[in-house]
Amino acid sequence: MAPKNPLLVDCDTGIDDALALLYLLGDPDLDLRAVTSVFGNTSAEAAAMNTLRVLELAGRPDVPVAVGADSSTRGTARFAPHVHGADGLGDTTLPAPAGAPSATPAAELIVRLAREHPGRLDLLALGPLTNLAAALRLDPELPRRVRQVTIMGGAIHHPGNVTPAAEANIDNDPESARLVLRAGWDVTLVPLDVTMTELLTERHRHRLAACGTPAARFAAGILRHYLDFYESTVFSRRVAACHDPLAAAIAAGDVSPVLAPAVAVDVDTGDGPGRGMTIADTRGQYRGFPAQDAAPVCVVLRTDGTFPDRLVERLSGATAASHDVA
Repeated sequence: MAPKNPLLVDCDTGIDDALALLYLLGDPDLDLRAVTSVFGNTSAEAAAMNTLRVLELAGRPDVPVAVGADSSTRGTARFAPHVHGADGLGDTTLPAPAGAPSATPAAELIVRLAREHPGRLDLLALGPLTNLAAALRLDPELPRRVRQVTIMGGAIHHPGNVTPAAEANIDNDPESARLVLRAGWDVTLVPLDVTMTELLTERHRHRLAACGTPAARFAAGILRHYLDFYESTVFSRRVAACHDPLAAAIAAGDVSPVLAPAVAVDVDTGDGPGRGMTIADTRGQYRGFPAQDAAPVCVVLRTDGTFPDRLVERLSGATAASHDVA
């Protein structure tokens, strides 16, 4: 088997980001070169510390972690402790990390790795796109240096989750999202339309808890918090959306979308009720009207619905360090 391309993950490490990282780290062939943090579920600094905790739990303290943007292009920031807990990880008891973040800022690290691996580096963005936008400003040639970008974000036909129109990652920094989506690189967007259909359940949590490895027990603990939120706020039953892990699996080539058209996608950056909305031109035919002036993006609209079981199988077999998690 040919070696996998080097991967950089940009995330705001909360519960589903942690599950995504554990999923990726469970693949011994994955070439994870770095993780960069951004505000979103929690602050960029807290996200970096959470990332270090997860990497050490998974036995990968060698992966560098760089701190990125702590606010949007407009200088705003909104966190989600009601979803991810005060610590971003479901208020679990992972010990403080032994390591520390890199002194290199996130955007600079993205540019450096892209230059070191021209045409090979894959980017996986699981939070607001502020760091990727900053990297584009540092190096306008970045799109031709990067092989592909996978983004968890947006809502096409599905309602938004933080406003009626907008998904959280895009809404946190619409200006950066618009810049990134229009930059001309190979982008796959994994929106709420599909992440809200791949659902983790109490059965999955029990399987993880029964596994007994530190990584699986940690995953079961944070999933309990996630299920509590979704039961009380979204679904009225104990299921939780599989946002970031699904995007990670698609980026890694482990999940092949059933429906993923390439369509023009733009972002509403105005100040009205549509701010942060991802506008995808899925008309199919224009009947004489002009096409949307936006870059084509591969938008994942359907998968086969089996990923949560595969996620749990991966996490149950993940190699973890010897930390004990209550």
